[in-house]
Amino acid sequence: MPPPLYIGSEIYRRSTYGPHHPLAIPRVSTCTDLCRAMGWLPDQVYIDSPMASDQAIARFHNPDYIAALRRAEAAQSVSPEDRQRFRIGADSNPVYPEIFRRPATSAGGVMLAARLTVQGGIVHCPGGGTHHGRPARASGFCYLNDPVLGLLTWLDLGLHNIVYLDIDAHHGDGVQDAFHDDDRVLTISIHEAGRWPFTGPADDRAGGTARNFPVPRGFNDTEMRYLIQEAVIPLIKARRPQAIMLQCGADGLEEDPLSRLSLSNNAHWAIAAAMKRLAPRLIVLGGGGYNPYSVGRCWAGIWATLNDIPVPRAVPEAAQAILRSLKYNRAAGRTPPAHWLTTLRDMPREGAVRGEIKSVAEAALQEMVPA
Repeated sequence: MPPPLYIGSEIYRRSTYGPHHPLAIPRVSTCTDLCRAMGWLPDQVYIDSPMASDQAIARFHNPDYIAALRRAEAAQSVSPEDRQRFRIGADSNPVYPEIFRRPATSAGGVMLAARLTVQGGIVHCPGGGTHHGRPARASGFCYLNDPVLGLLTWLDLGLHNIVYLDIDAHHGDGVQDAFHDDDRVLTISIHEAGRWPFTGPADDRAGGTARNFPVPRGFNDTEMRYLIQEAVIPLIKARRPQAIMLQCGADGLEEDPLSRLSLSNNAHWAIAAAMKRLAPRLIVLGGGGYNPYSVGRCWAGIWATLNDIPVPRAVPEAAQAILRSLKYNRAAGRTPPAHWLTTLRDMPREGAVRGEIKSVAEAALQEMVPA
């Protein structure tokens, strides 16, 4: 199998949703810079993400909505009609300078990842993962749904048995709904119960094409390992997929301000390692994550995991300089703890496996979805 490929773009470095938005922080650029500083990202495996064409985006999104995003970028404003119809500039989906180009670049990267892996292989595309986007509506900081576009690309290229696994703290509602009636794609989502978008209960099977694992606050590494080993891996093995897409949102980490889960990045890395062994094609995306220290360190460690590179106890000075240069305008960012600046690996966050976790695992295994 060829070495894993990394798809990135400089558009993320200079792009922000605005100074007061949770996505004011650098994420993909931090991951890329850390991978380079660690010596893990040689030029021959790095690919600059193309920007998806309007025609390619229209494979899932309404052409009128695409045109509205382009208008918003050109004018840096949105009409009342477009705001009401498409929720652009509403619901914490702001108008910002790259409101079309940035999501189109994410979509182009994920669709390219699907094409590059059609014969097999692994691609890390941390700019992808905008799983809330709707065909004609912005939702949850997501303007386009690049996971859906990537999955459709795999299907269009002839694959017919795919698993989409989403470990973001927020339910992958946009992806689940996109494949509600398509049994070629099984969507699996592990997310915090009772958190926006308030979807994805354990009994939501989407007609048999979904499995949902809503988990309680304080969800820890031990409980994640239990769910993966006792439910998710059995589901995937029963399915025997041709390909897996893993949305690796980092907002379930304990340091993240937009959830109340208590994972360490060890959990994310272990899941990435497990998925490598379950299908000949794997695409790993980013997703949520609103603390630049935890997101950058998590996603860089995922790239190391995909390459079977041991993560050292302490990072070299070049990587420390990147971490020290980050700006994070929350209280924790004003005096970041030492390990945010000197290491990539978190201390494990183990604990008891609560009854709620065992219950959602048992529920998911009922009427397992065969290949």
